[in-house]
Amino acid sequence: MIFDTHAHYDDEQFNEDRVELLNSMEEQGVGTIINVSATYNSCRKVIALAKEYPFVYAAVGIHPDEVGSLNEETFAQMKELFKEEKVVAVGEIGLDYYWDNEPREVQKKWFIRQLELARELDLPVLIHSREAAADTMEIMKEHAKGLSGVIHCYSYSKEMAQEYIKMGFYIGVGGVVTFKNAKKLKEVVENIPLTSIVLETDCPYMAPEPNRGKRNNSVYIRYVAEKIAELKGITYEEVVEQTEKNARDMYRL
Repeated sequence: MIFDTHAHYDDEQFNEDRVELLNSMEEQGVGTIINVSATYNSCRKVIALAKEYPFVYAAVGIHPDEVGSLNEETFAQMKELFKEEKVVAVGEIGLDYYWDNEPREVQKKWFIRQLELARELDLPVLIHSREAAADTMEIMKEHAKGLSGVIHCYSYSKEMAQEYIKMGFYIGVGGVVTFKNAKKLKEVVENIPLTSIVLETDCPYMAPEPNRGKRNNSVYIRYVAEKIAELKGITYEEVVEQTEKNARDMYRL
């Protein structure tokens, strides 16, 4: 069954048909979904969804664009949420120099604090890194030793991917791999072992071809798996089976 390692079903884009959509997942071959928080307010929402659907689990963390909402008090409140049994990861956390919504020093501070929290709780991390390759790697080398997790929506070089794999991280591959102009990501997929890849949607964003520009959902992962199979010269079934195993290992499910 397809394992979507990174989704945002609490997003308002799903308000009209969330229930119907999630109830249809099993019959469409989707077995497990990790619903990931990005804002402080979404942390509770992802847990509520995980409680409602047996195949949905939650990741709790604050996206770099949103770390302005964190202070010692809100961080302590967020930490309490990890007592909920279906919270399986810290994320999404990291650096975003594309939008630069928050000062870079503030982004770095809360990225490090959330990595330390993952270590304390012995949980995997979901790393968001956009146009911040060098600083992300530097922080990861210093503060993520011995941690596991995924470099979400991977967009850097094949050499850097190999480095993350050596550190014990998976590479998250989503809809971008199906885009005509995604030469760099296709090279990464060709060059790294299937045992180091996990599938993700980042839905409602990043829909693959032929649905590019539309609202994304976990069913569309099949197009990502098909593209990976084509790039690696293996079957679609092999991709789905191995990436599901990788995700289960990472999330300890």
